[in-house]
Amino acid sequence: MFDGDVFKNPFAPPSTSAAESSSSQYVDPSNMHTFNQPYQHDYQCTKDHPLEQVIEEPSRLVLTRYQLKTDGEMCIYALSFKKLDVWVLVPALDNIKPLTLKWLFKNKHDEENTIIRNKTLLVVRGYRQEEGIDFEESFASVAKMEAIRIFLAYTAHKSFIVFQMDVKTTFLHGSLKEDVYVCQPEGFIDADHPSHVYKLKKALYGLKQAPRACRFKMLMMGKMTFFLGLQVNQSPRGIFINHFNYVLEILKKYGIETCDPIGTPMEIKDKLDLDQNGTLVDAMKFRSIIGVLMYLTSSRPKIVHTTCLCARYQAKPTEKHLNEVKRIFCNLWGTVNMGLWYTKDSGFELTGFLDADYAGCQDTFKSISGGTQLLGEKLVSWSSKKQDYTALSTAEAEYVSLSAFYAQVLWMRTQLI
Repeated sequence: MFDGDVFKNPFAPPSTSAAESSSSQYVDPSNMHTFNQPYQHDYQCTKDHPLEQVIEEPSRLVLTRYQLKTDGEMCIYALSFKKLDVWVLVPALDNIKPLTLKWLFKNKHDEENTIIRNKTLLVVRGYRQEEGIDFEESFASVAKMEAIRIFLAYTAHKSFIVFQMDVKTTFLHGSLKEDVYVCQPEGFIDADHPSHVYKLKKALYGLKQAPRACRFKMLMMGKMTFFLGLQVNQSPRGIFINHFNYVLEILKKYGIETCDPIGTPMEIKDKLDLDQNGTLVDAMKFRSIIGVLMYLTSSRPKIVHTTCLCARYQAKPTEKHLNEVKRIFCNLWGTVNMGLWYTKDSGFELTGFLDADYAGCQDTFKSISGGTQLLGEKLVSWSSKKQDYTALSTAEAEYVSLSAFYAQVLWMRTQLI
């Protein structure tokens, strides 16, 4: 909150040392003090003012609008805590260890990777909570990428236009049943009660029980063009989704800005194995590459099998495995503009295809299942997975693949009801 040009801590209750003296009172010159307020920038300011007329604690740091140019989002976020009555400041209990907090700052980007919003979050380190003591049950609301593709395929089929809404504030409205105590956040510690803690009335990000108590305040963003890294192009003929900017970004990140395009992500009948005698490569870098490729498979079914195959060797990757990954990059370089096209005029009947090899894994001799599901001509789901145990025959491998495939089809039917 601002008093003139001075920002007052919204978390702090009125200071006991604040006086209500009027400016017309007589001031004893011997009571005039000079003190310096340290700032984060290059300027320092010295003020001479009667202590009786100083609001709040004189030794407390004062923040002005100039200083808050880079922290404005955090201050607005802090003000919402007071408005929503999220917590109450109480003395620390001897038998309770409060959870710590952390400020998170991140930028929100559009499809052109331009920063459109600066976001500030105050997160509880909920990983320190103990089940049965700090919370009774945990729940995470996560949307599968298949569900998003099914939704887009259905909207294309019905010729709908998809609009996007952003969650402006969440986890700040649902009340908590448990008693949860947190430390005072950095930058907003009460000068009169620095050892006190906050008792939460409502949920915060990071708590195990937060998703169960979540409430949302939504903000309309207009027609959907970018969602979870996917670029969504809506037209009268249908919907096209791809990862054009994301592909260019990862190719640049891993130094594949120029290469000879390759038509397939993997050589025909190429067999990967542990390569125990091969030269080891940087495992952290290899895992990072696998991570971005796995995310990219949400719009690139062509690279699913090869990526999942390479992902098996993240523990001890060798040059052989890294070369296979580089081949995927070369395939991406020549197919940057590829994506999924959902037309509005095709049918919407659920169709599926599956297959399984026999002892396809060179290391464990387990079979590999693969399958695709379509709604009309719209490809919405695909998978490539090593089976959990070794099949004794090709028929057994096919039946195991069929059971997993049928479970996926049943789940898709529940989404379409």
